[in-house]
Amino acid sequence: MSAPETIRSDLAPNSKTRFTVALGDITRLPVDAIVNAANSSLLGGGGVDGAIHRAAGPDLVAECRMLNGCKTGQAKMTGGYRLPAKHVIHTVGPVWNGGGHGEEELLAGCYRNSLGLARQHGLKMIAFPAISTGVYRFPVEPAAGIAIRTTLAESEDGAFEEIIFCCFGGEMAALYDRLLPRTLAKA
Repeated sequence: MSAPETIRSDLAPNSKTRFTVALGDITRLPVDAIVNAANSSLLGGGGVDGAIHRAAGPDLVAECRMLNGCKTGQAKMTGGYRLPAKHVIHTVGPVWNGGGHGEEELLAGCYRNSLGLARQHGLKMIAFPAISTGVYRFPVEPAAGIAIRTTLAESEDGAFEEIIFCCFGGEMAALYDRLLPRTLAKA
């Protein structure tokens, strides 16, 4: 499979950060870090998590074992191993339970804490999947809105060159393509 295709790329107002919507396999992106929508054990699973672990190879799970898991909304970082990305930032998204259990704030925390780690380590190009929208059942439109708004707020200091929303499916890419310019225009 080839590198993801760019669908849209826009500069954020009042910032030097470029926001990109891409369609394809996040494990193919040559960036400073890709974000893994992990489970709390950090030891691999299905969906994006499983794909990242398979592509990175066994050294990733060995390093993850040393991290003692991760709480929902938090983030931890490892090397990228066999990935073209230099690092993997693992974050645990919330399971959707109807919206009355702090799911929106926990999801925003995934993006905020992932970018906080990236900032601490001087990473400039970060790619995110659509966290919690698979088996964790977070509704896709609110999840995409949280992702865009939170990363936009976290990038106001110009610490990042590019933030990529890497969508595996065309419907999700179309949603980000529709929401991104609207959100940037309001900033």
